[in-house]
Amino acid sequence: MPNAVRGAMSPRSAVVSAGVTTALAFAIFGPILYYMVLHWKAVDDYSHGFLVGPLAIYFAWERRAELRRARIEQSWWGIVPLALGALALMIGRLGVELMAMRVAFVLTLIGLQVLLLGREVTRILAFPLLFLFLMVPLPQSLVNVIAFPLQLVAADFAVDSLHMLRVPALREGNIIHLANTQLFVAEACAGLRSLMALGTLAVVFAYFFRKNIIERMIIVMSAIPIAILVNAFRVALTGYLAHKFGPGAAEGVIHTTEGFATFGLAFALLLAEAWLLRTFWPNAWRMSRRRAVA
Repeated sequence: MPNAVRGAMSPRSAVVSAGVTTALAFAIFGPILYYMVLHWKAVDDYSHGFLVGPLAIYFAWERRAELRRARIEQSWWGIVPLALGALALMIGRLGVELMAMRVAFVLTLIGLQVLLLGREVTRILAFPLLFLFLMVPLPQSLVNVIAFPLQLVAADFAVDSLHMLRVPALREGNIIHLANTQLFVAEACAGLRSLMALGTLAVVFAYFFRKNIIERMIIVMSAIPIAILVNAFRVALTGYLAHKFGPGAAEGVIHTTEGFATFGLAFALLLAEAWLLRTFWPNAWRMSRRRAVA
């Protein structure tokens, strides 16, 4: 398979063709995108999806100087993601699998860029294009598999913490029994919402404020344990307040305020980790280089 179609069209024609075909892709996938937006609106776990598209556009716009200098040369390799997108769309249609159809849209965009603008342009736009995958909600079957273990982790941590505070508590599945009430650690309290939102925030933060690829990877990966730990702390705090002030402390405005406060705590931990990396990582790296030279 040849890498490129040399002389197939002028750079200006290639850019116009890419714009037209991208608009056509949006039209074809319009109903799928519409229901995905409704999903973001209906399920709070994916409300960050509203920010993914605008951020991806900003990331692409930020690379405008590189794009002007990039060589536009059509590449047949674009057929690969286009074929994968068509396959995902077909599987999604036949199996009524929404995630597959939504992933097909992103794969189609990637394939069009490679096919019409070439690999150099696609390399420059790689991060904005891959970032779009974060807007795709997970299938509910996978959410159920992930959420229940997280519910148990949060409930176990909460019960152990309450015992340390001399608060009588007993876990039965994902239900915490207290002296005057019981707490149900639901899916919304499992940490998946914090994990999805904090993970997206970690990607954005690492992109803007860190240039070292290893630091970026550490920051993004650490969002998983931070989200789980902070959410477990939230469940423990809710149990303590419910024990001290009654069941009303685990509901309504107080419960919502706890959610905002604990997410702020998670982001603060992410910032603290980034500061520690910036402070100690360069020194550790230089020392390891010196030992290797010696």
